[in-house]
Amino acid sequence: MTLPLVVGVDGSDGSLPALDWAADEAARREIPLRVVHASLWEHYEASAPAFGPDRPEDKGMAEQVVAAARHRVELRAPDVAVDAAVVPDDAVSALLEEAHHAAALVTGASGRGALAGLLLGSVSLSLAGRAHCPVIVVRGGRRTVRGECGRVLVGVGDAEECAAAVRFALYEAGLRHCELEAVRAWRSSHPAGGDSTRRSEERALGALDEALEGPAREHPDVPVRRTTAEGPAHKVLVEASAAADLLVVGAVRHRSRVGFQLGRVSHAVLHHAACPVAVVPHE
Repeated sequence: MTLPLVVGVDGSDGSLPALDWAADEAARREIPLRVVHASLWEHYEASAPAFGPDRPEDKGMAEQVVAAARHRVELRAPDVAVDAAVVPDDAVSALLEEAHHAAALVTGASGRGALAGLLLGSVSLSLAGRAHCPVIVVRGGRRTVRGECGRVLVGVGDAEECAAAVRFALYEAGLRHCELEAVRAWRSSHPAGGDSTRRSEERALGALDEALEGPAREHPDVPVRRTTAEGPAHKVLVEASAAADLLVVGAVRHRSRVGFQLGRVSHAVLHHAACPVAVVPHE
């Protein structure tokens, strides 16, 4: 069975770019799209009638949210099979449950009450740090969200953390028929340069070659550019994200641990990147 792409909507204007992005992504992948709105009202509705003048206002509003979202997707991507549902739970719990049966989760950068474009919503951050499927947080300017840059960017860190991210990034670049830029940041212990600096850069290039060797053979049609840059990884990636359609980073999920599991680099780019960010877990 083909797993759907799942997008969370809350009825706010901030969730519309995520919905549109998810519709376009589902069309690229040729998979179904599931639109989910989490609402706790069903826990408390008791015996209230489903229709008529006494119909609970909150429940009616939740159904309007998913109906409007479904209609928007049908207009934007008519070939995508779309399912929409109101789930009786809080947003994080509902979407984490959906993640068990999703190709990926898509969410907006800011929810209700957040300053649009500045603060990452708590729901998005919680999903990125806990979900066991890729989580795409749609953020950035119009050009990057619309995918007009022709480039997918992947941060190559520790081998354990980046393996799944590299494969995901190559797949996304293939879908978009664009270039993949793999970036490895490095730091020198001797700022003045010399042999230490050259060795640091050579090690970074070696790490890129090692990370890309196998996955790149699986996607021979994707052009790959290897980039090394001196500086903190999160700053390097945030700066490069201004000219990317998608930034992909990895996150390790340890089965022996529960709760939030997100590295410092992933945490930083989720807050500051200038394009959509995909956090790809590796167990």
